[in-house]
Amino acid sequence: MTGTGVHAALAPQGVALLDARRGPGQWRFLDPIGAQLWLEITGGAAPADAVDKLTTRWQERGADAAQVRVDLTTLAADLDSAGLLLPADRPARNGALSIRFAPEADGGALHRLAGHAGLSAALLLLRCLPVRFALTAARAVTRLPGRRAEMEDAEAAFAAVRRAARWWPGRAACLEESLAAHFASALTGHRVTWVIGARFTPHGAHAWIEADGYIIGQEETDRVWPYAPALKVERSH
Repeated sequence: MTGTGVHAALAPQGVALLDARRGPGQWRFLDPIGAQLWLEITGGAAPADAVDKLTTRWQERGADAAQVRVDLTTLAADLDSAGLLLPADRPARNGALSIRFAPEADGGALHRLAGHAGLSAALLLLRCLPVRFALTAARAVTRLPGRRAEMEDAEAAFAAVRRAARWWPGRAACLEESLAAHFASALTGHRVTWVIGARFTPHGAHAWIEADGYIIGQEETDRVWPYAPALKVERSH
């Protein structure tokens, strides 16, 4: 972990940068050319050198060198102004994970209580405080004793959160639900991976949990998984 507060989701379509240092977190999407510039600079190249290198590369491919240079220089200055020219955490993209849709598993009274407690904590953190506090809390619960969750354990936690959400005013979105399921799993003695990621066509962000080789609790619209992870919270051992 770099500790910069900037997280990156890499894909052939570009890079999505999550700035978790302030507020609710902000996303910035870069196309493949912008991604190349960001990778060069955060890899150690001076911005001017990175612009020169990429301008030459695209000129050799027939692009207008002057326009490429202007565009890249402007982008580099914009990223620098936003504080995004920093090394970022870049978790590996998921392998072939199976998707489990909207589970209705009933884990019993303990899971129901954990679902309400987890959702309360997630809503408090995400709606009242900057997102960095939610990340700190999510990492803290990975230190609680417990075993790695199996698919059934994670589904029971996620289903309990979904049921608890029916009692809350307003809508709990994927970020709240997934963080709540992460907390609920920890409260029942299980460990899941909490993931925040992005897709590129169209641009969008999503959050979910993983356990036992499964992505848990997605909607039917996500049958073809389009998301690349930018941030993962899991126990390191």
